[in-house]
Parts: sequence; C-alpha cells; structure tokens
Amino acid sequence: MAERAAIVTGASSGIGLAVARMLGEEGFGITMAARRPEKLDGAVAGLAADGFDVQAVPANVADEDEVKKVVEAHRERYGRMDVLVNNAGVGVGASVADIETKRLDMQLDINLRSIVLFYRESLSMLQAAAAEHRNALVVNTASIAGKRGTGWLSIYAATKHGVVGWTEAMNNELSPQGIKSTALCPAFVDTPMTDFVKDSVAPEEMIRPQDIAEAVRYLLKVSPACIVPEIMFIRPGDV
Repeated sequence: MAERAAIVTGASSGIGLAVARMLGEEGFGITMAARRPEKLDGAVAGLAADGFDVQAVPANVADEDEVKKVVEAHRERYGRMDVLVNNAGVGVGASVADIETKRLDMQLDINLRSIVLFYRESLSMLQAAAAEHRNALVVNTASIAGKRGTGWLSIYAATKHGVVGWTEAMNNELSPQGIKSTALCPAFVDTPMTDFVKDSVAPEEMIRPQDIAEAVRYLLKVSPACIVPEIMFIRPGDV
C-alpha cells in the first residue's frame, strides 16, 4: 500500500492528468476520477504503464452519491488521503439574458458544490493524515476568472470566486488541524477546456498544464508552518 495517497478529480486530461502524473512521480497512490469512463481509462492506463499506482473511478461529481463513491473507492484501495485535488470543472458562456437554468445549475454543482462535498466526505482521512504529519493538502482549481469577474462567462466566474472564498474559509477552519488549502487561479491553460478561444489565442501562447502541476509539487514540499492560500498564473502581457 502506498505510504501517501491522493484523489484527483477531472483527471482524464489537462491540468488533472498533469497533476496526477506529478503525484505519481512523487510516490503517491492516486485515485483518478472523471466523467467519461473511456477517456479516464486511457489516462489511467498511460500512468499505470509508466509504473504509477493509480485507479480509475468514473464519476459525475455533480451527483452527491458519485462523490461518495469516489471517496469510498479511494478509502478501500488506499486507506488514507494526504492530498485532495478538486480539479473537475465546466464553463458555459452566455450573456445574462440567455442564461439557461440547467447550465447554471451544472456549473454551480460541478465547480463549487462538488468541492464542498469532497471536503466533507474526505475530512476524516485528511484529519488522520494531518495528525500524522501536519501537512495534509487540498488543492482547489479556481481560475483567473475567480479573481476578476468576466462577462459572458459570468456564472463560471462566480463559481470560481466561490472556490477562492471557500478555500480561504477552509484555511481558517482546518489549518489549525494541519490541513492546508490552496486555490489555483490560472489564466488560459492549453487544455480541451480552452478550445473555444484557440482561434484567437494560440495554444503555444497558453500556460502549460505542467506549469500548474509543478506549482502543486512545490506545495507538497513546503513546511507545515507555511500555507499558500492561492496562486495566480498569468500570461505575459496580461494585466
């Protein structure tokens, strides 16, 4: 059994897959969760072929029971949780007059509500890890839109502002127990999620998923005395 273990959501590609690979390099056992089983299985097979200890748990994190399923599968496989990476997310653009309730609820459920549920369901394992080494870590993928409100992506921006605020609240509540939280706030990252803008922003001009993964690697290495509440990732020329 792995000496340290992590859950990564939204792990089938992009930032989640890059972070999962980095955690594998650091010796973690990893539960990788994502909505599409075929895509997730391919990502997990790739990491397993490289010798990493990984398992796939397909899940729609908008569903409370699916969140519980991921955590219980992780508990059964690894028995501990040192790191939780809440990376699953979705963005649907619309002007305020055209917001559809179904898509509003989807973004709220996936981008924000699921994070709250994962904290709640994972808390006992995070507390056990923190009691052992005072350095349990939760990483929440927000966005630069969580720092700067964005028209058309207004619901997405609101959920990501919520992620930043939730992260701050969790540091106030849980850091005395040795559980740290960090919100990641990147601008455009070269992932499938930014395909909608790649006709105006070239992929090679975007932040790399590996840039985000290396920031998480840094978070693993800071002392129990150090909390990094958020990290912003901005492209050259952005203000």
